[in-house]
Amino acid sequence: MTTCAIGGVGAFGFLWPFLQSLAPAADVAALSTVDVDLSLIPEGQGMTVLWRGTPIFVRHRTPQEIEEARKVALRDPAKDQDRVKPHKEAWLVVFGVCTHLGCVPVGQKPSQNRGDYGGWFCPCHGSEYDTSGRVRRGPAPTNLPIPPYVFLDEKTLRIGEENHT
Repeated sequence: MTTCAIGGVGAFGFLWPFLQSLAPAADVAALSTVDVDLSLIPEGQGMTVLWRGTPIFVRHRTPQEIEEARKVALRDPAKDQDRVKPHKEAWLVVFGVCTHLGCVPVGQKPSQNRGDYGGWFCPCHGSEYDTSGRVRRGPAPTNLPIPPYVFLDEKTLRIGEENHT
């Protein structure tokens, strides 16, 4: 029994450096999250940030946009309340890639075409999303997905992390 225990400790000591080498380097781990300064995004506008090479839309929604998103009835059961964090309904965070063929929709700025539903419009094939990122018209098969994110404080959002400790 003692021989097995000593052998196990020895094997673990031998394997530990190898196992540690499999962990991502600190610079790689840092790229896995992106912090967004929310104070730079006026109400009714959005910002596009890159996370893991993919555009992410962060939209500062107006009370009217939230109200419109909550009162619409859709075939898809995705409720607006389920697509935002509790008590942070003004902030919507979605992948900025059309679910049809991977184009990047427009609508982050008020001057851009936001389609008939006030969210985003994909100029490639005409898909339209509402202010909750739900597909409302066009060939896109699904809603804009939601990346993992967490609010660090009132003015900072971290994309790529779900639970901040």
